[in-house]
Amino acid sequence: MAKIHVSTTINGEPLEYLCDASASMLDILRGPLGLTGTKEGCGTGDCGACSVTVDGRLMCSCLMLAVEAEGKQIGTIEGMAQGGELHPLQQKFLEMAALQCGICTPGVLISARSLLEKNPDPTEEEVRFGLAGNLCRCTGYDKIVRAVMETAAEMREAAR
Repeated sequence: MAKIHVSTTINGEPLEYLCDASASMLDILRGPLGLTGTKEGCGTGDCGACSVTVDGRLMCSCLMLAVEAEGKQIGTIEGMAQGGELHPLQQKFLEMAALQCGICTPGVLISARSLLEKNPDPTEEEVRFGLAGNLCRCTGYDKIVRAVMETAAEMREAAR
């Protein structure tokens, strides 16, 4: 079967790759592109571990065909830190120990960033709803929610 040529932008960098028509975006990210920060948890779109943004929209990369990335802007966990400086969410997760095994963490961070980009002043209920698609088997979510809430407050303060 012939490979399909895809031109896309991942974390601000123009990229091209060849893939089978049935390859998932997750497979291409973790395989040929070597972007292994995005994790596979379930492979069925139920856990959120493989969350990425596609043209600013949150998606499970395990449910997206790699050919669908043609002409799109993809954001992965590798693109959150800028110039060696952690994104405020990443820094707060470290400070507050809002992670354990790390399988869910990249997807949670991508989802939290997406939430804060759309709603910089979320309530706790809105944070919990915004992260509802991300399953964590290790924590009780409290540290994660508190880290997102504190980051939101700090980002609002910094924007003043």
